[in-house]
Amino acid sequence: MLVFDRATLRRRRERAARDWRPRAFLKREIASRLVERLDDVRRTFASALDLGSHGDEFATALADRKTVGWLVRADLGHGFARLARGPAVVADEEFLPFAPNSFDLVVSAMDLHWVNDLPGTLVQIQRILQPDGLLLGAMLGGATLWQLRQALTAAESEIEGGLSPRVSPFADLRDAAGLLQRAGFALPVADSETIEVEYDNALSLMRDLGAMGESNLVVERRRGLARRATLLRAAEIYGERFALPSGRVAASFEVLFLHGWAPHESQPKPLRPGSAARRLADALGTAEQSAGEKAGRG
Repeated sequence: MLVFDRATLRRRRERAARDWRPRAFLKREIASRLVERLDDVRRTFASALDLGSHGDEFATALADRKTVGWLVRADLGHGFARLARGPAVVADEEFLPFAPNSFDLVVSAMDLHWVNDLPGTLVQIQRILQPDGLLLGAMLGGATLWQLRQALTAAESEIEGGLSPRVSPFADLRDAAGLLQRAGFALPVADSETIEVEYDNALSLMRDLGAMGESNLVVERRRGLARRATLLRAAEIYGERFALPSGRVAASFEVLFLHGWAPHESQPKPLRPGSAARRLADALGTAEQSAGEKAGRG
């Protein structure tokens, strides 16, 4: 199912790469948080893939750590691949060009939310990982830019008398761990954090999204230039509803963090039902009751 226009995504990535550094603040923050999570793993990785490398922010956040040995960068945009300070390839996340068991770590920051077939891409990532290899990802979640969605919906309904997709849909946290499990990952974990960014106004936010290559890519979006009156009204509504005491406005970016391991026989496995050595009631210091026994009786 095609949700996102990836041909347009590639073109926007190429444009964004030409002047990326002033627009990289969100990617830098997410990459930094990914590295912090990698520090918690307390393990070294000889070969790693940075999927969606942008301006090499993950490698920069690693600094002089010895956690990762050989790091390959991959990005949909040729311009971003050229910004890498190490080996890099131009690659489509939906058709990964790597052999099975190529890496023992795959990281991806601010990239997987533009994939049409996310379960399929996760399956491919699991295949290119060595047994007991780690996927550590961060992608924008469904609550991202909820303020902008509200403002654009209200403005378009008021000015144009109808609605069209204005902000791209992203995955929800409740689905993320399930997607990892479906793709064959062991010990899947997903959690979310919200990054709040302040802007002078909603128009500044929309310009920034365009410059980052992160604006609407829904295939069924309305084509052509948006009506100026609609955008101006959306900016007014945004300011009315979401102004901060400083007079600026807030924009929320929900980040879903994905953590899963390629299966390996050494990994912990759940016990068989009935195989526990101790009763739960003993551990809790309570009396055990049968399923049909009501509290207060006996």
